[in-house]
Amino acid sequence: MNLLTAKQASEKWGISTRRVTRLCEEGRIKGAAKIAGAWLMPADARKPSDARIKSGQYIKKKNKNA
Repeated sequence: MNLLTAKQASEKWGISTRRVTRLCEEGRIKGAAKIAGAWLMPADARKPSDARIKSGQYIKKKNKNA
């Protein structure tokens, strides 16, 4: 099985190494594992979709009466 580091995946997917690390920490990359302090993932792993809010709308609004 071929494995990629977070840096190699970031170059492949065109995103930052920190973002790949964050996706691994959140469990959003299937097969990713932290081994000896480095995140490794299968070479055929797919880039997860971007689930961040882009509309400027907050999902959880603060209660005005609180």
